[in-house]
Amino acid sequence: MPGRLLRLLSLLQSRREWSGTDLAERLGVTVRTVRRDIDRLRALDYPVESTTGTAGGYRLTSGRNLPPLLLDDDEAVAVAVGLVTAAGGSVAGIEESSMRALAKLERVLPARLRPRLGALGGVAAAVPHRDVPRVDPGVLAVLAAACRDAELLSFHYRGRNADGGERRVEPHNLVTVRGHWYLLAFDPGRDGWRTFRVDRMAELLPTRRPFTRRELPVPDPAGYVSSSFANASYRYTARLTVDLPAADLRARLFAHVPGEIADAGPARCTVRLSADSAELIVQYVAAIAALEAGFELDAPAEIEDRVRELGVRLTTPYE
Repeated sequence: MPGRLLRLLSLLQSRREWSGTDLAERLGVTVRTVRRDIDRLRALDYPVESTTGTAGGYRLTSGRNLPPLLLDDDEAVAVAVGLVTAAGGSVAGIEESSMRALAKLERVLPARLRPRLGALGGVAAAVPHRDVPRVDPGVLAVLAAACRDAELLSFHYRGRNADGGERRVEPHNLVTVRGHWYLLAFDPGRDGWRTFRVDRMAELLPTRRPFTRRELPVPDPAGYVSSSFANASYRYTARLTVDLPAADLRARLFAHVPGEIADAGPARCTVRLSADSAELIVQYVAAIAALEAGFELDAPAEIEDRVRELGVRLTTPYE
């Protein structure tokens, strides 16, 4: 009995809503037994709601107190790693809360896991991203819930050119890239997939209207967001032809270059860089030039002049 109740609670925590039939199949009991177990959880102050509909169902809702979460070993370690990372991340005001949560998690863990997580909290640290706008954890929570529950979301969005407008989208995934948080969503009004910087979103309004999930053009949301950046056009665009295979270039770069890298033969590749900052483009070109492989640069005159000036400064003796 206690084991089945814990299993039922774990199922209710893993998904927003369950039908009585689905729960009965997962637990290997009858629907009537599920109803009795639900009543026992309610007697223990777990806020379980009954939902209406053809088959009816159950939902674990928010209550006055935070109920205990059930985590297996891998989930507990994943939460601890996430807390350490969050402490140095781009979510506003979360540093101290993350460390408090990690300390609480360590205290309630089974003895077999406590030393591992204690060591993690004692020696691990995350280097914060520089010059990255902070985002409100409450906003992330709203976006995550809309993605999980497949509910249409309305918000005001300010683009990179400071133009703003109302958007109504089908949220799919939250993705973090180089410290920035992005919402990947399908925009029915523009009939296409779009990415939205979370720090540029305001006046979020969950509509409580469900939508049918669409399949992404590629299976990996993070890969899709990264590729969309590589193909985007900004104020400055530069193209390089490098005397290295694409795989070798990626492996030898000390940092991720946000551009499209493609093979152009057995021993050459092309790189497309695009950004609103000329200085940023020059930094990426310098990183590739430092690999001591031959390359050709095709870029606007301003970029070529800046690269040439950088070369002169690097080769001129300091006096």
